[in-house]
Amino acid sequence: NGPAAKNKGMALFPRKIGGRYAMLSRQDNENLYLMYSENIHFWNESRILLKPRYAWELTQIGNCGSPIETDAGWLVLSHGVGPMRTYSIGAFLLDKDDPSKVIGRLREPLIRPSEYERAGYVPNVAYTCGALVHEGELIIPYGISDYSTTFATIPIDTLLDAIIADGGGSI
Repeated sequence: NGPAAKNKGMALFPRKIGGRYAMLSRQDNENLYLMYSENIHFWNESRILLKPRYAWELTQIGNCGSPIETDAGWLVLSHGVGPMRTYSIGAFLLDKDDPSKVIGRLREPLIRPSEYERAGYVPNVAYTCGALVHEGELIIPYGISDYSTTFATIPIDTLLDAIIADGGGSI
């Protein structure tokens, strides 16, 4: 409920921050927003957290599931839509105590549709709705062009180091 509870791509942080609920959302089909609320059922205000910056996310960016709490901060998988409506998966890191502060952001996608993943009901799409950490590995299940699924893994420390390096990097 509320004026900020619109569009899609809404994802709650798994715990309160500073005594308030926090959520990521895409309010305008282009940018990623951060919202806070005292009441989980009502969302009144939002503010832009990230705007498209790199070519692979030039059309729009959004979150891919709820943030994952790490010692380094909140890890967020993102999706970017670039040329030819290609959906790729990226990542960024937010401050643990103040998620309005972006620590770093990958300059290149973490996952992009490979040649054999480009054909399907909706071509050129690699998309996930979340990931999990298991024994130091980030496990990312993702859909391919709306016709099948697969998964990717990466050591969580490798990913976090790439994000933090110079405020963002690539791996």
